[in-house]
Amino acid sequence: MTSTNERGSRAYLLSIVLVAIIGGLLFGYDTAVVSGAEKALENFFRNGLGDLYTSGWHGFTASSALLGCVIGGAISGLLASRLGRKRSLLTAAVLFFVSALGSWCPESGILPYGQASQTLLVVFNFYRILGGIGVGLASAVCPMYIAEISPAKIRGTLVSCNQFAIIFGMLVVYFVNYLIRDSLGETSEAVQTAMNAIGWRRMFVSEAFPAGLFGLLVLFIPETPRFLALRGRDEKAYSILAHINGEAEARAILDDIKATVHEKREKLFTYGAAVIVIGILLSFFQQAVGINVVLYYAPRIFENMGASGDASMMQTVVMGVVNIIFTVVAIFTVDKMGRKPLLIIGSTGMMIGMAALAALSFTDSIGTAALVFIIIYTASFMMSWGPICWVLIAEIFPNTIRSQAVAIAVAAQWISNFAVSSTFHSLSEWSIGSTYCLYALVSLASAIFVWRWVPETKGKTLEEMSQLWKK
Repeated sequence: MTSTNERGSRAYLLSIVLVAIIGGLLFGYDTAVVSGAEKALENFFRNGLGDLYTSGWHGFTASSALLGCVIGGAISGLLASRLGRKRSLLTAAVLFFVSALGSWCPESGILPYGQASQTLLVVFNFYRILGGIGVGLASAVCPMYIAEISPAKIRGTLVSCNQFAIIFGMLVVYFVNYLIRDSLGETSEAVQTAMNAIGWRRMFVSEAFPAGLFGLLVLFIPETPRFLALRGRDEKAYSILAHINGEAEARAILDDIKATVHEKREKLFTYGAAVIVIGILLSFFQQAVGINVVLYYAPRIFENMGASGDASMMQTVVMGVVNIIFTVVAIFTVDKMGRKPLLIIGSTGMMIGMAALAALSFTDSIGTAALVFIIIYTASFMMSWGPICWVLIAEIFPNTIRSQAVAIAVAAQWISNFAVSSTFHSLSEWSIGSTYCLYALVSLASAIFVWRWVPETKGKTLEEMSQLWKK
């Protein structure tokens, strides 16, 4: 019988990937937890601060974590190259945990409990930004880690699993938020009063449990072979590669890695500006199509469509289930159909969904049809740009510039995310139909961009990316 060392262990590979994608789950959990809490937060601070708490302040508070995401994304390259991929994930876990506790009780035992003030508002946003730094780190390092440890022929599938974990984390927090809201009282008035006082706190602290588990499990996973080879630890890199791929294949992979290690690793533009620009534009379009507007403000959007508080939260859970289903579609097709076809199909579906929502808004026909087109829009995103953008960002850059280039691309993604999310509130007050039209046009532009400029990377090893961009 063939030994595990000769053929590798898929169980070992999957166990490592399962730990890494918990970071993706926390990414989704942290960015979506505010969807259930943002209205109660608005009431809490507005009751205490009055007119000082403007719509601009609320837009910032609801999306302040995204500033941290920009910071985390920007420093991810430095941390990943200095500390390694594993210790960067551990750093993210600590930030998630501290942020969950701080957002739960921003008074921190110093400020008067339950009394909204400008100081408390600043401290709360500080803790949310801290969690955002964790999200930014995880968003860059989790797919990088999975891509660097996965065999080429299933790399797209495994990196897509990280997006599945992100969406699953959102679904989990939608459901947790629903349960917390449901447990607060028998009448809608009692529920709202309790939400303003303690409900939003319970939503934020619920993240501490998966964050603690993630930090514990990361201690038991290995560093990636690519990072170890870059640091000259060839024997350790070979041992991990052999455990995953088998001894014979591990030697060939390590030789390919070492061949790229000696190239000009210090220069970001060694392979030209095109690869960096394409990475940045992939990130930009993933956010500029408006997906996080739907994800962050889902309960409020459904309430504006006429649903009650509990019903809007349940509709959000239903939308989360749809997102899961279509992310699975991407997982099972990305290594068969390729990256480009799925991205173009997804862009087309998003354009149709947003254009229809715009038409419904202009004609004041918001109702069940709007829910249908929101589902079409999000399903199109989840089977394409959601997972596949992360696959491309994790694999498209050559080994020697990957950590820096991924950091730039991820920072660009979070800057775009913050710009879209923080302006939606004001844009929707101006004209919700025109806002949806804007997102539809961006979806069309994203399809043209992929068709003209993004190369197909299906089946290529990470080492082959060097030759791809040299050409």
